[in-house]
Amino acid sequence: MVKLIRTLADHNDDVNGCAFSSSLLATCSLDKTIRLYSLSDFTELPHSPLKFHTYAVHCCSFSPSGHILASCSTDGTTVLWNTQNGQTLAVMEQPHRSPVRVCRFSPDSTYLISGAADGTVVLWNAQSYKLHRCGSVKDGSLVACAFSPNGNLFVTGSSCGDLTAWDDKMKCLHSEKAHDLGITCCDFSSQPVSDGEQSLQFFRLATCGQDCQIKVWIVPLSHILGFEVKYKSTLSGHCAPVLACAFSHNGQLLVSGSVDKFVIVYDINTENILHTLTQHTRYVTTCAFAPSMLLLATGSMDKTVNIWQFDPETFCQARSTEDQRKPFTEDWSEDDVSTWLCAQDLRDLVGVFKMNNIDGKELLNLTKESLADDLKIESLGLRSKVLRKIEDLRTKVKTLSSEIPDEFICPITRELMQDPVIASDGYSYEKAAMENWISTKKRTSPMTNLTLPSVLLIPNRTLKMAIDRWQETHKK
Repeated sequence: MVKLIRTLADHNDDVNGCAFSSSLLATCSLDKTIRLYSLSDFTELPHSPLKFHTYAVHCCSFSPSGHILASCSTDGTTVLWNTQNGQTLAVMEQPHRSPVRVCRFSPDSTYLISGAADGTVVLWNAQSYKLHRCGSVKDGSLVACAFSPNGNLFVTGSSCGDLTAWDDKMKCLHSEKAHDLGITCCDFSSQPVSDGEQSLQFFRLATCGQDCQIKVWIVPLSHILGFEVKYKSTLSGHCAPVLACAFSHNGQLLVSGSVDKFVIVYDINTENILHTLTQHTRYVTTCAFAPSMLLLATGSMDKTVNIWQFDPETFCQARSTEDQRKPFTEDWSEDDVSTWLCAQDLRDLVGVFKMNNIDGKELLNLTKESLADDLKIESLGLRSKVLRKIEDLRTKVKTLSSEIPDEFICPITRELMQDPVIASDGYSYEKAAMENWISTKKRTSPMTNLTLPSVLLIPNRTLKMAIDRWQETHKK
């Protein structure tokens, strides 16, 4: 169930872009302004609208913290704003003052990408506001870009249909014709998925274009051992060019907006259409999911932004195979907890648990007092039911933990490895833990304390498959 809860009609021309932070919604328009709204009641902030650009504003993007907003315009500039007071922090001019079509922050706020009509792509230092590196595509305007969730690379899309992957040194990793008539938008899912054949992990990437198609690709998490963007599938549903696409925060839903005036919501795992929203009266140009709430914003050439609220059950139905395989409750995200609540016929509590940021670790620590006093669950019977279900989880955790073979445990984290890699000392470690170990300038082996001959980490596929088989046989 998706419900239209608000229509914002403050812009006096086409809405070109929208973006969420954890507490704000930003919209931008052909009317040269950016507007900011509070997510608590969708009232416009006192310092909104933001005015600086002298021509149409094409895109807006929040920094991960939400304290900075970037906007870009036909006037050839990308502007950084303080979202708390609306003050201009920096004005960055695109080389040759070419119209800037798209901008995005890196996941760690180190960089900002801006892509322009002349095909230039600039990687800005988001702290010094200086140009870090610059590149270009061979044909067409740069109209789409997105950073991978781990920040190792970014992709760009051009009006000629080329999809290009770059590393942070602006080295081209991959390029191919993705859409015959031009790419219009692209977005990464924040949740990694596994390749069933080799147990490698990838990110999903969605692209859409003038050819009326939405395509799904898989992109490897690391390009150390080679890199290739692989086509996975094409989603149907629109009968006109698709102008926007975006993944939900849990990676389970994909939304798209089109010239056909429709907004379509897909379950990305089954690739089925869950909802078709038809309230816009002109082209749908932009869409975005909120990072921590069940909200969707869609913008249109009808000068409005619609705010949609999802029933938690929609998110519960869209469950990935990867999520279902998580063996430890401690590893659950807030979305995993929501899925578990639905499975236990406790979907009415999803909103309460989400509001209080209950993840797996918090779930296992809940008591009858915290359920009553902190979560305000008044029904004694309901509290008792939740506690019984949580106790079942605690029992499962103890049983599972006590049976883990030693060779499946990471020497650094002392937890079951999900993505084992072999280091140059010959031992296997959890990839993220070993990368963090190395990044803190510890060029020594965690096991031998000797200097590592190399920092290269090689995926241990044999061990990964063994761990996967063990998890399958120990499911309850």
